Amino acid sequence: MIEDKECLRQLAEKLKVIAHPVRLCIVRGLWRKGCCNVTFMQDCLEVPQSTVSQHLGKLRQAGIIEGQRQGLEICYSLKDPLVEKILALMFEDECKQEF
Repeated sequence: MIEDKECLRQLAEKLKVIAHPVRLCIVRGLWRKGCCNVTFMQDCLEVPQSTVSQHLGKLRQAGIIEGQRQGLEICYSLKDPLVEKILALMFEDECKQEF
């Protein structure tokens, strides 16, 4: 039972991190696109680069995303398969409408 509590605590923490509208938009975009840089996210979200970077830091710290350097840029992608499953459930109908 104690192991179950720890698992639930970790899941709750992930849900808290993605619950912010900007972070949810970021992870949804990464889930759809696969990989993208801060400049692209900034343009899509219409928020300052510093704001995007702060949210990316929280997502990275939670182990939800990872970044890979490509020249001068860092391309971010989803790292957590559980978050990918959550997004698939949340946006399943939305995706069906797009195709």
